[in-house]
Amino acid sequence: MSEPAAPPDSVDPDDTVLHLDQVTLRRGATLALAGLDWTVRDGERWVVLGPNGAGKTTLLALAATLVHPTAGQAWVLGERLGRVDVFELRPRIGLASAALAERLPPSERVLDVVRTAAYGQTGHWRERYDGADDARALGLLDRLGVARLAARRFGTLSEGERKRVQVARALMPDPELLLLDEPAAGLDVGAREDLVARLARLALDPVGPVTVLVTHHVEEIPPGFTHALLLRGGQVVAAGPLDEALTARSLSATFGVPLQLLHGAGRYTARLSG
Repeated sequence: MSEPAAPPDSVDPDDTVLHLDQVTLRRGATLALAGLDWTVRDGERWVVLGPNGAGKTTLLALAATLVHPTAGQAWVLGERLGRVDVFELRPRIGLASAALAERLPPSERVLDVVRTAAYGQTGHWRERYDGADDARALGLLDRLGVARLAARRFGTLSEGERKRVQVARALMPDPELLLLDEPAAGLDVGAREDLVARLARLALDPVGPVTVLVTHHVEEIPPGFTHALLLRGGQVVAAGPLDEALTARSLSATFGVPLQLLHGAGRYTARLSG
């Protein structure tokens, strides 16, 4: 008997951006995701939290169509992985990750780092760009506060500047789904707060893309995010609206230590309890 080609009837295909149904994914002998159920709908902004080895980056790779489930079924933008040409899906997805950043040529101009995303390239080759491409790339760099760097070489930038350029690049194809893998990792406090503020403005934009942001730290959750998925050992600890899923109890279970969770002015802080 063939497997169904569409999500279950309980999932509305018109507003479902991601749907995982009992997804298991192995990387060699490692069980990265174990029987995961998760649905992301239009208009939502999700943060994915968990310790090292929780499966966060693997989950984002799955959402980016870079890997396929070992078992279970996954739908991305209404298409089931395994029954769709992923090269047709990927231009509809914006991705910023450390792995992708390593593939960007250090000698590439910042403007080209952003523009090449329109063609799904990581380096300028023979593709041609017009004034509209330049205007969009420069506008996105300006939105992220780094337009002044357009003529600089990517390899000469600070870590904070690189992170903002990567987010601009991820937005270049006007994606329906934006995936950000630890965008604030390695940043000092000032650079982190600047980036969080810019991501908050993006999250609060009603016409902005559905966004999934992976992080280890609740302090990096921008205001405007609506939902949380907490992972431990490739399994869901909690998932749902942010104020329901993200609690001291669920956070403690996720990271394996007793934690307090403080919330004020739209931001979160965690500290050891007791």
